[in-house]
Amino acid sequence: MGEYLANLGYTILGVRLAGHATQPEDMRRMNWEDWVSSVEDGYFMLKGMVDHVFVIGLSMGGILSLRFAAHHPISGVVAISTPYALPDDPRLPYIKILSLLMPWLKQGPSDFHNPEADKDHVCYPYYPSRAVIQLRDLLSDMRTSLPQVTVPALLIYSHQDKSVTPPNADKIYAALGSNQKQLIWVENSGHVIPREPDRQIVFQAIDNFMKHVTS
Repeated sequence: MGEYLANLGYTILGVRLAGHATQPEDMRRMNWEDWVSSVEDGYFMLKGMVDHVFVIGLSMGGILSLRFAAHHPISGVVAISTPYALPDDPRLPYIKILSLLMPWLKQGPSDFHNPEADKDHVCYPYYPSRAVIQLRDLLSDMRTSLPQVTVPALLIYSHQDKSVTPPNADKIYAALGSNQKQLIWVENSGHVIPREPDRQIVFQAIDNFMKHVTS
């Protein structure tokens, strides 16, 4: 997606969140505020070089993007496959205790509709159970922030996403404070929509959204 938009003339910065793309042990030391700081660092790197800043995020990146949009002067926000809350799980109320007994969790199966993307998708083979606590708390903060998001917002979801089900999209859309908000659905994608068969539809929609906002 970044390469697609860069070829259209946009200035693109892919933010690496703290604790990501290094080793799983690094994530164990991170709090959700560290992830927020990573996004803020990226924003301040770009701010002085461009006329408009849009924040675009996938999954937890979407949570961070929506939260960021509530607290910083940006032109617009795009959230893809973004949860409103964690799925119901009887273990959640006991996650702090469980994180001491089971400090590491194995990654679950993917739901890619694009076999090539599934083959070369890079992620940690396991992640700290403590990160679930941080994600839960980040989601709580995002939900509080949603009414404060007044910039134009584009939400993108797939009906085939096994991780983030349709009610998540409806709840975020309803809670957003923006008068300009749009919800787009795709049909032939799993959770990681920017690498799925529907990606060109999504890339074009994001381009159209940004052009409309800045025109």
